[in-house]
Order: sequence, then structure tokens, then C-alpha cells
Amino acid sequence: MGRLAAVDSTNSEAGTVGIPGTAGTQETSDTAEAAAIPEIPGQAAERRPARYLPWGLALAFFALYTLYSFRRHDLVLTTGYDLGIFEQAVRGYAEGHGPIVALKADGFNLLGDHFSPVLALLAPLYWLWPGAKALLLGQAALLALAVVPLSGWALRRLGTVAAVLVGVGYGASWGVASAVGFDFHEVSFAVPLVAFSVVALGEQRWRAAVLWAAPLVLVKEDLGVTVAAVGGYVCWRGARRLGLWTVVFGLAASALEMLVLLPAMNPGGSFAYWSTLGGAGGHSLLSLPLELVTPAEKARTLLLLLAPTALLAIRSPLLLIAVPTLAWRMLSSNPAYWGTSYHYSVVLMPIVFAAFVDVLSRRGGGALSSCWTRGAPAVGLAATLFLLPCYPLGQLGTPGFWRSSVRAEAAHSLLARIPSGARVAASNRLVPQLTDRCTVFVFGLPQQPWSTAQWLAVDDGQPMGWPLTPAGERAQLALAESVGYQVVGSEGGVTVLRWPVG
Repeated sequence: MGRLAAVDSTNSEAGTVGIPGTAGTQETSDTAEAAAIPEIPGQAAERRPARYLPWGLALAFFALYTLYSFRRHDLVLTTGYDLGIFEQAVRGYAEGHGPIVALKADGFNLLGDHFSPVLALLAPLYWLWPGAKALLLGQAALLALAVVPLSGWALRRLGTVAAVLVGVGYGASWGVASAVGFDFHEVSFAVPLVAFSVVALGEQRWRAAVLWAAPLVLVKEDLGVTVAAVGGYVCWRGARRLGLWTVVFGLAASALEMLVLLPAMNPGGSFAYWSTLGGAGGHSLLSLPLELVTPAEKARTLLLLLAPTALLAIRSPLLLIAVPTLAWRMLSSNPAYWGTSYHYSVVLMPIVFAAFVDVLSRRGGGALSSCWTRGAPAVGLAATLFLLPCYPLGQLGTPGFWRSSVRAEAAHSLLARIPSGARVAASNRLVPQLTDRCTVFVFGLPQQPWSTAQWLAVDDGQPMGWPLTPAGERAQLALAESVGYQVVGSEGGVTVLRWPVG
């Protein structure tokens, strides 16, 4: 009955939209294929008590992500680039004067760096709980929310066990772990939107897929191309007119943001990332396939994307939605985009897992293929768990992550001596400890001389090596003392200085 209802809903939706020229033959074929999938014995009865399972899994991962990110922040391991930047932006929205980010430059509007007005949605949370942890809490909720559509689809099509394996596989996946382990990023808003949209594509709910995808244009400027990919899929598999309009909307939104809005708000008068998107020197059509997989780090990333699905996701056309993000990353001149670190892969994980469920839902192809697809969720979860210690969430199981830190305790104590409202130049890891109450920029950035700050806060206990080397940071600290800054306190490798008053 559930499957018949879904088919009726699909047909009804297409009729409601009233789209002439719909690919009826293809849609009928897909519907017939879905109807041919055998019902798992007892599946309908199993679904009723398990209907809250996706929300339970999401709640568990929300707690896990929050625990990890809060602990990391308390250990003074978060950074000004990027948590501090985004907190200054959200603080600006909360205070009613827009996303002005002193960390980038005095008076810098973050909408001139990346087009992410969606950050304003965090302002109410920041009113209730001003500080970096408000952003970490919001990100934990957004990333965990994507579990709901993914495991919910698996529950409807494959049963409770598969739903748990898919939900846990996504929630513990290396792409999500890398995002949780590196501060906060605006792309976290895209993750649940993409998850709901791609699941709707898999269920042939074309209008729902488009409606979930459309807000992506407010998350980041490149995601309009992902919206266009959703439209292209809809055009190919179902409602042609709706799909074509979605393609036009997505491409036009990205073009408007990159060519007009971002340059208008950027002090340099242009989109700041042209030099990295697509590479600095252009690409030859003949060499393009090779450039997508070389150097070896790119091929490794592509393989690891498929590993949590036992490589089966590559058999689903839903994986095409990942092409725009993969293309700009792999063709970029910035090596940081090629690998598995940071937050760059998090938006791909819901696409990969939706493709996985899609493949598992289409049984057939002989006894060997059927056996492989039945065991694939367990194999995929095993791959995820095998990779887990290599990525940030694996730190939750290490004793050192829970031990008290002399450096962190010293940092909290010394930074508390800096008065609210002060202008501070601080080491990168100290910045987000102050962005809720001070005007802060990074100590050592040449475009923002530390000599313009009233207070300096330098971390020699666990130096990052950016923007200064440890030796360079110590030299600048000595220079600051020589020109008149006075040491207020120094402990655990953290030193706080101030310019004499009066």
C-alpha cells in the first residue's frame, strides 16, 4: 500500500503542476520498475513502530556532533579562520548591521566574499546564546537533520535494519566528520536541503525535489549549479518544463551572484575566487578526464566517496547531482579542494547515500548481484567504521581528548582579563574565544597590523604556523614588548599584552 500511495502521489503531483510534454514513457517505466520490487515480508508491520527511527538517529548524531564540537572549542582548538569569521557575521546580523567581519578587514561585508545570506537565520539563536557555540550547535542540528530523509527512505524501501545502517553510515561518514571537525561553515545549511531534494528525486516527487533545492542559491554562490543539476535530472526523468525552468533558475542565480552581487560588495570589485575555480590556466578538453583524477589525491577522494556505499552508489543516476561540486573541486588550482580534509565533501555525502539507497531499492541482476546488494549496507558501514579513527570524530574515543588542558585553562583565564569591546589581535586559535564580545583580527596578518590593537593575545603553547611560523610569532611578540606593549599574563604558552593606558 505504501508503494502504491507513493506512485499515486507522484502521478497526482505531476498532474497538479500541469506540465505538458512530460516524459510519460520514462516515468511509466520507472514506476513499473519500482512496483516490481518485491515487498520484504513483514515490512509494513515493521515500519509502524519504527517510523520515529530516523528522528531518533538524527537526535543521537546531533548530540554526538554537539559534544565533539563543544569539547573542541573548550580545548581552544577552533579557529578564527573560519569559526571566528562566521561568528562575526552572525553577530552582525543579530545586532542589525549586517555581516561585517573585522577578521577579513575593517568594515568588510562577508556577502562580498561568499554569497550566504542564509546565515541570518542563526541570528535568533545568537540572541538567545551569544557566542561561537551557538553556531556549532546550529551546525550540529543541520548536519544531523539530513539523517531523517536518508534513513526514512531506506526504512520505507528496505526495512529497519537497512535504515539503521544507512543512517549510521551517513552520520559517521568521513565527509560529515571532517566538517564537524573543522569549525563552522555556511555549507552546513545545504546538507539537509540536498538530502531532502535528492531523496525526493529518488521517489519521483519532482516538485518537492525542486522546492527543497531552490534555497541552495542563498547558501553559497556555486550551489546554483547544483540546483541546475537537480533541474536537469527532473527534465530527464520526469517533468520537462519544471526541470528546464529549474535549470535556468539555478544557472541564472549563480551567474547573478558571481558576476554582479559579489563584485558589488567586494572591496576589490570582483569575485575573489575566480583564480581557483577551474584552475588558473584553463583546461584542455583532451586532458580534462585525466585532470579530474590526477594527482592521485583526487582519485583517492573519489574512491573514498564511494567506499561507504560498497562502491554501489556509482550505479545510481542520482550521483549526477554531485557532478557540479566535484567538477569545480577537482579542476581547481587549490590543492586543499582535492582531498578529504575540511568541509568540502560534506554536501556530497547525502547525495552518495541517497544514490546508495536508490541502488539497493532496485533489486535484480542475478543471484550474485542480489547477494551483494543485500550485504552492501553492512559492508558500507564497515568501511565507514574502518575510516572513522582517521577523521575527527574518532577523537571522541581517545583519552587525550577528555583530559584537562593546562594550555586551555590558561587561555580561558588570561583572555577573561581582556575587557569587552576592546580591539584585539589574537593568534588564530584564540580568536573565536573573543569574537562574541570584542573586535578581533588575526595576529600576524600583514593587511591588519597588530600595532593597531589595544590588546594582543598570542598562543605559543600550540602554534598553528599560520599566518606566522612559530619563530616568526615569537619574534613579533618580542617586538611588541620592545615598542611598549606590557605583558598582562603568560601561562601555558599563552601570553596576553596590552598597550599602556593613559
